[in-house]
Amino acid sequence: MIWLFFLPFLLQIAIIFCDEFYFHVKRGLPRWERIGHPLDTLSVLVCFLFVLIFPYSPSMRTIYIALSLFSAIFVTKDEFVHKECCPASEQWLHALLFIKHPIVLFVLGCLWPLYHAVEIPSFLSAYKSQSALIGTFLWGQAAAILLFGVYQWVYWNMIRSDETNQ
Repeated sequence: MIWLFFLPFLLQIAIIFCDEFYFHVKRGLPRWERIGHPLDTLSVLVCFLFVLIFPYSPSMRTIYIALSLFSAIFVTKDEFVHKECCPASEQWLHALLFIKHPIVLFVLGCLWPLYHAVEIPSFLSAYKSQSALIGTFLWGQAAAILLFGVYQWVYWNMIRSDETNQ
């Protein structure tokens, strides 16, 4: 049953891969996206690392909520100009990502006390024994996010940067 908590993360990955490896590769990215997309990824990575590094507490939860809200708003920054360079199908995919983003961060926040095995809310207490699996999954997600961010920076700013110098 714990795998249901992992589903939003896996769906997010699938949608991001469609966006990146179909739409972005097909149209290329202007400079503002080549810089902005790795920053979007960094904003998500910061949320993951915060949960993985800092033990859960009410005061830390407040900081996490602030980081999550910043990330959820920050990733929408490009939509004002996407209407000019993206087909409707890519914009629809972005809408899916914007729906999934806060869901993923909410579930991450719910898994946080389970990972650290402290102050577990009653609705999650049945999963207390799954902290090792949760930790492995979340560290794997963080590693994947880091690798994706490095890929975004290297591929779009070092390999393909001369193709889309807008």
